[in-house]
Amino acid sequence: MTDFSPAAAAVRAAYSQGCYLLMPHCKHQLDGMACPGLAAALRAAADQAADLQIPWSYTGESYQIYDEGLHAAAGHLRAIAAELESQ
Repeated sequence: MTDFSPAAAAVRAAYSQGCYLLMPHCKHQLDGMACPGLAAALRAAADQAADLQIPWSYTGESYQIYDEGLHAAAGHLRAIAAELESQ
């Protein structure tokens, strides 16, 4: 079994548990396999967080916000995604 960082291991375990509940014969059951689908989902979530658009209520337009915390979280999600893809 491949050693994952604690963050990647937690994400992988949660995914595997949910996968097992839906599909008991799923091949991603904590077997150390790379998980490109999960990595892609995390990367998409990171991209959405990094490009957050806030609607402006009076004009109907939106503007992009820069939040250092969101960008840091997006960076962490991308790092976990890269680890899950490479293992």
